[in-house]
Amino acid sequence: MQKLNLRFRLIIFFGLISLTVFTVAGLLSWQECREKVDEFFDTYQLALARQLSTADWTHVVPESQEITDQLIEDVSNAESEEDSIGFAIFSNAGERIFHDGEKGKDFPPFGRTGSFGTERIDDDDWRVIRLMSTDRQYIVAVGQELDFRTEIVEDMFEEFMTPWGIGLFVLLAAIIVMLTKEFASLNRLAAQLKTRSADDLSPIDETNIPAEVTPLTGEVNQLFARIEEMLKRERDFIADAAHELRSPLTALKVQLEVAQMSANDPQTIRESLQKLEHGIDRSTRLVEQLLAFSRIESNLTPDLHDEESLDWTQIVARIKDEYAPGAAAKQITFIERLSGPPPFQKGNPVWADLMLRNLVDNAVKYSPCGAVITITIEDEKISVCNSDVSVSPEQLTHLGQRFYRPAGQKIEGSGLGLSIIAKIASIYHCRADCTNTSDGFCVTILPQTN
Repeated sequence: MQKLNLRFRLIIFFGLISLTVFTVAGLLSWQECREKVDEFFDTYQLALARQLSTADWTHVVPESQEITDQLIEDVSNAESEEDSIGFAIFSNAGERIFHDGEKGKDFPPFGRTGSFGTERIDDDDWRVIRLMSTDRQYIVAVGQELDFRTEIVEDMFEEFMTPWGIGLFVLLAAIIVMLTKEFASLNRLAAQLKTRSADDLSPIDETNIPAEVTPLTGEVNQLFARIEEMLKRERDFIADAAHELRSPLTALKVQLEVAQMSANDPQTIRESLQKLEHGIDRSTRLVEQLLAFSRIESNLTPDLHDEESLDWTQIVARIKDEYAPGAAAKQITFIERLSGPPPFQKGNPVWADLMLRNLVDNAVKYSPCGAVITITIEDEKISVCNSDVSVSPEQLTHLGQRFYRPAGQKIEGSGLGLSIIAKIASIYHCRADCTNTSDGFCVTILPQTN
């Protein structure tokens, strides 16, 4: 089921609110008008009844009724209100003494006295009040047709609510026009994004975009920039990886061809197979490094930021034992200085292990025979130094770049070790510094400075 768009939902919302306000205001206005009209005419009826109750009705004769009726007929516009109110004078015995000539003649002689009541007279509802005359000889009945009061209330209600209705209609129309105009820019933005090609990551044009939407478009533009940067890194990575894999794969193919051509030379075949094994190991190591760097670069590992306490003493001991055979073959000595604290104490153990392993691997690989490798963790720093090694200032500026290897380097490698180290360090808000010191060439992991 398709959701209603925001503009239509807002129009419905404001329409319902306007209708609710108008309805509530109408009900309150009707009630108020009804109370005021009833109060006014009740007061008028009571005053008329009091005046009639103080009159002298003892000398009224039948001819008086005819004379009064004739006088009323001669009054201009008297007939317009003749059905609205009436009165009648009765004796205590129920004999009608006098009436107003129109409706009073239909009033019943007896009813509730001393208060208002509703009575059915000539198929209409009337509000009637009855009072005793001052001489206690007569009953005065004054009544008004309720339909007349209702007509008065309806007229007052119409006059009062018509401006309200027109005003709310104009207001609602203005809201609809305003919403249509404001959402037009969003519709243009949606159309712009809909027609945009998949590889178009240029910033969204924020011209005429409402201020309330610019934070969203700003974040989208930043997202586009990050996606573009990520895609650029991926394209560069794929190109660099393809370039780096071409050489070992070519070498493997050459050794395979040599082995095939030397079918009658067992010694040549053995040498070719040994070189093939060595090339496969190198290619495997390169692929592992490429995969590790790709996972870190794209930040796709789900447990990358798991907050676990890191036992650096155990990590150092495990890596040192792992590289002990290679170090012994080159008569390399390990020295540990683990006085803590490290630059980060919580993190992902896999990535912490991979970072330190690459540091030690580079140190063992590039140290000469008889060198000393010092692993230091203190003052919020982790450093691995290999003695008797120095790197030229020009080469220092390029260390850490992907696939960079100094010219003339005879030791095999992928050129990704320092890149992986720097990337993992950045995850934990640290940096990797490469320097020449009195202890030799050192790579130090320390917190980033603002």
